[in-house]
Amino acid sequence: MTRAIIVTGVSGSGKTTFGTALAQKLNWIFADADDYHPSSNVQKMARGEALTDADREPWLQRLHTLIEQHLLEQRPLVLACSALKASYRETLTANLEDVHVVFLSGNRELIAQRMNTREHFMPASLLESQLNTLEPPQDALMLDIGQPIEFMVRDVMAQLKL
Repeated sequence: MTRAIIVTGVSGSGKTTFGTALAQKLNWIFADADDYHPSSNVQKMARGEALTDADREPWLQRLHTLIEQHLLEQRPLVLACSALKASYRETLTANLEDVHVVFLSGNRELIAQRMNTREHFMPASLLESQLNTLEPPQDALMLDIGQPIEFMVRDVMAQLKL
């Protein structure tokens, strides 16, 4: 039984928009991993500097604890988190059951366009770094971001039997 969903993808893929819509439809709690970054990470990204694995590790551990707490308290969660590498996703889900990963993918042009039209600490100049870091998950539910959000939400609910 699914009790937590991690919505992954590069910056600009629509994790927050989709995750919020999915959480609302399911009446689950939504959390955005960006809100859990230490200020040093946010400042680094705002300067156009890519984060290192060492920068990400405490953040990923904090998110793992968040997911674990929601599962223990039986409060279903949708978490929007880039989780670009397999090792990041492993950290997030380590020793946890009932957690599923949804991967949002799309073409570079659409993602760049989205990044250029939003207000966010992650500049569009870091898209290339995100794409170079990305290790697409092999065991996730894959969604094309070119589809309408409502269709994507229905697809996830049907595939995960929610």
